[in-house]
Amino acid sequence: MMLSETILVALLAAGAAAFPSESPIEYLKRAPNPGVVISKCASPGMLALAYDDGPYQYTETLIDILDKAGAKGTFFWTGTLYGCIYKQSKAVEKAFKSGHQIASHTWTHSRMGGMSAANIKTEMNKVEQAVINLVGVKPAYMRPPYLDTGGQFLSNMKTLGYKVITDDIDTGDWNNRSPAQSEQQFSSAGASGNGHIPLMHEVYPGTVNTLTPWLISWAQKNNLKLVTVGESFLLFILVSF
Repeated sequence: MMLSETILVALLAAGAAAFPSESPIEYLKRAPNPGVVISKCASPGMLALAYDDGPYQYTETLIDILDKAGAKGTFFWTGTLYGCIYKQSKAVEKAFKSGHQIASHTWTHSRMGGMSAANIKTEMNKVEQAVINLVGVKPAYMRPPYLDTGGQFLSNMKTLGYKVITDDIDTGDWNNRSPAQSEQQFSSAGASGNGHIPLMHEVYPGTVNTLTPWLISWAQKNNLKLVTVGESFLLFILVSF
């Protein structure tokens, strides 16, 4: 679960006395701005496991794999792509209770770049309301389908208050790339520099059952902290003290 800005202010307030020149709110301003595209973590030493297109039949299995390893993930969920999100209420609640981040991937998984402002708002509001209905929180992060950020999309994300995530490593699972081929993408990119935010999808069993355990092991071998997308920026703010 991504920490809300209210909770973040409370966390930062504990250390504010040591930094009288800046308030917790000023620290908050270092977090990503709505409507700005983010493709990597805020600092090194992290790996943000991020999954698109669910919830689906493999969601609970994926949560179990992450939980067993003490890892957190970010789920960019749609409303209707692989069946209605309300029919996966058990998986949604399980992810939330396990501390994973729930984020938006739009209601119908349509390209956003050519949409009107009204249609973009509808796409976002429907997912937002579904998540509120199921677990009582509002998503603050989203990833656009097909990574399409053209047209009126970014200006509308700014208006709606959403932080926009893309990726810096494409696993290619959506293009029939095998888990072994996806693993090579990470090996080639390496573990240095700001942490990776990969593009991968929970709707493929190879990504859930093979690639994810490999990534957990790869992160451990490279001393990377497995975080949600939201946590990667919270940690940056806290470390920046």
